[in-house]
Amino acid sequence: MNEAFDVAIIGGGPAGSSAGTLLAKAGRRVVIFEKERFPRFSVGESTLPAVLNTLERMGVREKIDNGGFLIKYGGEIVSACGRRVRFYFRNGFKAKRPTAYQVLRSKFDRILLDHAAETGCDVRQQTPVNSFEIDDDGVTLSSGNGGQVVRAKYVIDCSGRNCLIGNRFQLKRPFPNLRKFSLYAYYDDVRREDGPDGTLTRMVRTKDSWFWMIPLSGNTTSIGVVMDTEKFRGLKMNPEEALAHCIAEQPVVNESMENARRVTNVYATGDFSYRNKQLFGDRWLLAGDAAGFIDPVFSSGVYLALLSGEQAADALNLVLDRPQQRAKAFRYYERRIGRVLDIYLRWASAWYTQEFVEVFLYPKEIFEVVPTVSAVLSGNEIRDFSIRWRLCIFHLLVALQKRTSKIAPKLTLTPKAT
Repeated sequence: MNEAFDVAIIGGGPAGSSAGTLLAKAGRRVVIFEKERFPRFSVGESTLPAVLNTLERMGVREKIDNGGFLIKYGGEIVSACGRRVRFYFRNGFKAKRPTAYQVLRSKFDRILLDHAAETGCDVRQQTPVNSFEIDDDGVTLSSGNGGQVVRAKYVIDCSGRNCLIGNRFQLKRPFPNLRKFSLYAYYDDVRREDGPDGTLTRMVRTKDSWFWMIPLSGNTTSIGVVMDTEKFRGLKMNPEEALAHCIAEQPVVNESMENARRVTNVYATGDFSYRNKQLFGDRWLLAGDAAGFIDPVFSSGVYLALLSGEQAADALNLVLDRPQQRAKAFRYYERRIGRVLDIYLRWASAWYTQEFVEVFLYPKEIFEVVPTVSAVLSGNEIRDFSIRWRLCIFHLLVALQKRTSKIAPKLTLTPKAT
């Protein structure tokens, strides 16, 4: 006999854990299939203050606070030619949350998944979903663990870039302007400042790439570089050689790495920016990276995963009680998550233009534009009109910089000659 659940979730990352927890808290029968055994390595360590809303709804905030993660106060953007600007979450327009976390994802994700199990989810690790069939009344899933068969009324695909449902229905759409390749690793003994400034995510913008430097608890720093795929191919180096080469070329990166030691393998990921053109069907929803992933810049990954998991749970809790509301609830879910994806797509695309970086690094203290930008970088969904019109001014300044180059000084985005 097939096991019966209200909701089956494919993937136990932040999206799957948040959806499962909130459904289980509402008394739903939930099963989570996770193909790996946690803890497992994952990148995307920098979070935004907006994640605290979901963590508190899940009832897991105290566990995260006690997890030993570094408290994050904001970020720093640096040009390769030396221009620096720092932003702090506390200064955001109508800021409600002054901090976030820098997390070791292996530990963070495990806390969330264990919490989902404690809340009542049937969590099955090392259990990939081998096949699934969707019909008018629900979903049948077959797992690789002894050929288990599960029947559920609905399924949430949180399977990340694998995106089982998106691939089945050919929904995935890449962004041609964001064909990027990233290399990353963990390092110990990277020098950092004392106090709150030592917690900032640092983004270094070069002429044709950018670096992240994310301090983690203890002595570890996540360092990665993002470049065009064609540039990586042109280097004709393996990942270890290419990452070392890119770091050595940038003084504003290696100035703090004189004593640094790489303590993990170098990981490589390419063509990671995409979006599914549809986020729901009659019996399924897509959440987390299975819905879409824009770009690692601005640290939106964990935020979008938790938000979409939360909103998927809200939609299904409504639909399970009132099936006649399904179309309306699912359309609302798609619009809300789509709107947030649109925000980060616009900002990520702008990040790769020189004019955006120049205006950002020479902020204009007019109409509270600077705190408005900080609010967006904190995870604000830009639903408030007072934020929207101020952002229009910021985007106008970028457009004028592109046309006239008079809004902010031109930057070379290359290291200064020594």
